Amino acid sequence: MKKVIIMTAFILGTLNVVAQIANVKVKFNLPTILSESSGAIFLNNKLITHNDSGNENKLFELDTISGLITRSVTVTNATNIDWEDITQDETSIYIGDIGNNNGDRTNLKIYKLNKSDYLSFTSVTAEIINFNYSDQADFTPNPNNTEWDAEALISIDTNNLILFTKNWVSDTTKAYSIPKNSGTFTVSPLPTTLRSGGRITGATYNPSTEKVYSIGYNSVLQPFIWVCENFRSNDIFSGTNTQTLLTSLGFEQAEAITYIKDNRYFVTSESFNIGPLSDKGKLVSFTTNDKVLSIKELATNVVSLYPNPVKEVLYIDSSVFTSIEIYDTRSVLVYRGYNEKINVSELNTGLYVVKVLLKDNTYNIKKIIKY
Repeated sequence: MKKVIIMTAFILGTLNVVAQIANVKVKFNLPTILSESSGAIFLNNKLITHNDSGNENKLFELDTISGLITRSVTVTNATNIDWEDITQDETSIYIGDIGNNNGDRTNLKIYKLNKSDYLSFTSVTAEIINFNYSDQADFTPNPNNTEWDAEALISIDTNNLILFTKNWVSDTTKAYSIPKNSGTFTVSPLPTTLRSGGRITGATYNPSTEKVYSIGYNSVLQPFIWVCENFRSNDIFSGTNTQTLLTSLGFEQAEAITYIKDNRYFVTSESFNIGPLSDKGKLVSFTTNDKVLSIKELATNVVSLYPNPVKEVLYIDSSVFTSIEIYDTRSVLVYRGYNEKINVSELNTGLYVVKVLLKDNTYNIKKIIKY
C-alpha cells in the first residue's frame, strides 16, 4: 500500500526480545513487479503473493531459491481495490480485499478460490464474501487516521476466517470472525483487543504449533512480530501475546508473513521512498524453536459437553475448540457461537446434534438432550 508515514523522533521504546525468533535474514530483493507485495502463503514449495491497491488482480508464484517469478494466475471476476493479505485452508485460497486507508469503504470483500482451479488454470473465478463491521457507524473519509483499515487475514478452523484491523489512531488491533462461505455478512469484534504498539500488516496461523504470528511496524518503520498462543477458542488475543522487534532489519515496511514449516517463516516487505529513506522490497526468513505438536496430540481432541441432559446452560470442555454449531433433528442450524458457555434455554425440548469445530480443522459430533 502506498502510505504516508509521519516520521517522528527515533524512539524505539522498550524492547521485548524473545529468544525463539532467530536467524533473521534477508534472502533477496523482490522482483520489481512485486515491489508492493502485501500478502503471502506457501504452497507447492512456492511463495504465492500479490500486490496491493490499484495493482493487477493477479497472484504470483515466486521461487524462493532463485528469486524468479514462475507463474501468475488472474482472478477474472476480481478488482484489486486494496488486496492486503492472503490465507489458505485445505481446499481454498482466500484473498482479502480489506485495505481501507480512508475508513470509508462499503465494499470490503474476500475472494475465495478453489485450490484445484488455482493449480490447474492461469485464470480462475472466485466466490465472493462481502462483509461490513457491526461497530462502524461513520464512513466519513479520514485518510491514514482511521480504525477501520485492515491488512491481516488467517484461517484457523473449518468455517471461519479471522481478520485483524490496522488502527491508525491508537495502534491497537481488533479481531473479527468472518464466515468462509459466499454471501454478505455483518461481523462483530471478538472479545479481546491487542495493544499492538504499531500497525499489524499480515498474519499466519501455524497449525503444527497452534500459534499465530503477526507482522507489522511502528511509526518509524521498525518491524516487529507478535506471537499469540494459548488463546481461547478463536479469540486470538485472549492468551499470551509477545512482541519481538526485528531490530537487525533496520527500516522495513514489513507487509506479509507465512509459515513454511513447523519452525520456519517468510516475511515480505514493500519498497518505500519517504524523505531521506528508501529501499526495495525484500524476502526475509527467520526460524523459531516452538514446540511442535505430535500427530497424537493433534488427533486427540477430546471434547466434553455438560450437563447432558441440559436445561439452561451448556458448557464445552475443550482446549482446542474454535466454534460450535447446534442442529435440530431436521438438520436445521439453530445456533452458532464461539464461547464455552451457551444459553440453550430458548431451544425447544428434544434431541440436538452438536458439531464442535477444532483448531486442527477437524470436528467432533456430540448429541445432547434439551429438557
